[in-house]
Amino acid sequence: MPDLNVVAILKAKPGSEQIVGDALRGLVEPTRAEEGCLSYELFVSAASPTTFITIEKWRSQNDLDGHMKTPHIAEALGTAGEHLAEAPDINPLISA
Repeated sequence: MPDLNVVAILKAKPGSEQIVGDALRGLVEPTRAEEGCLSYELFVSAASPTTFITIEKWRSQNDLDGHMKTPHIAEALGTAGEHLAEAPDINPLISA
């Protein structure tokens, strides 16, 4: 089974970039330590500083599903939740 590539886009409300960014930066190390996480990178858009993007690689959909149920995801989304402009946009990718 091929690895699962994922791009997630999270948009902070204007003025909430620091709160959302801090919450997302807190995910990086614990996520990288998860079973099934092959890579996890966090970026902020140079064109739109309210837009945060993760580029992820998982061993399988089950590993991604498990990631979404971890305490560190719950904590980050709990902290960032009211500061997000919209729901996170999670995009599993397939080859074109």
